Amino acid sequence: MKLLKGKNVIITGASRGIGKGIAEVFAKHGANIAFTYTSSDEKAKALEYELSSNGCKAKAYKSDASDFEAAQQLSKDVMDDFGSIDVLVNNAGITKDGLLMRMSEEDFDSVMNINMKSVFNMTKAVLRPMLKARAGSIINMSSVVGVKGNSGQANYSASKAAINGFTKSTALELGSRNIRCNSIAPGFIETEMTEALGDETVKEWREQIPLKRGGTTDDIANTTLFLASDMSAYVTGQVINVCGGMLT
Repeated sequence: MKLLKGKNVIITGASRGIGKGIAEVFAKHGANIAFTYTSSDEKAKALEYELSSNGCKAKAYKSDASDFEAAQQLSKDVMDDFGSIDVLVNNAGITKDGLLMRMSEEDFDSVMNINMKSVFNMTKAVLRPMLKARAGSIINMSSVVGVKGNSGQANYSASKAAINGFTKSTALELGSRNIRCNSIAPGFIETEMTEALGDETVKEWREQIPLKRGGTTDDIANTTLFLASDMSAYVTGQVINVCGGMLT
């Protein structure tokens, strides 16, 4: 059963990692996908082709979600190309880790802008079409460190905690229009980024997790699929920890 058949979805930052995993699972479930990227045109085109091979419509947009006007333009372009926006997945994000005493203002501001302000920008951008349709699902990618904090990640933790507060407020404001808003808080997810940590560090992380493994992009994508689909029609304002029990 294709859970997203006929739904038009925007996914920000989908050219790699968790965003790419979400796009691949969504395409298999029949969604038409508009996704953003900011760097490699070649990777974006390859993903566009891969997603389209599932029989859905897929289009890549080079767009910076942390830029308010760019987000507004993206929404207009997607409406022109797809006709509606049923689901928004705010996935774009970066890290610039470092102890607070050594953290520069630039490193704090850039993480807040790309991780948090992009969520505001994109949510604002899709509100008009979703309000007109009186339907929609907005899914924000947070993190377990937005719930518990993490040494060396004051900027990242702050941005993800802010996303959780924004999610709950948005859910309260938009619920009467049948627009849902939820956050997903991934734990230790093994992607190409975590490979740089080295085998020993990854092994230590795995041992701290009750399920004794790191998460996969599919673990996050499947939760996102649930929140994007009508199966979660009565779920809004929630922060769902997908962390193998790390926060238990």
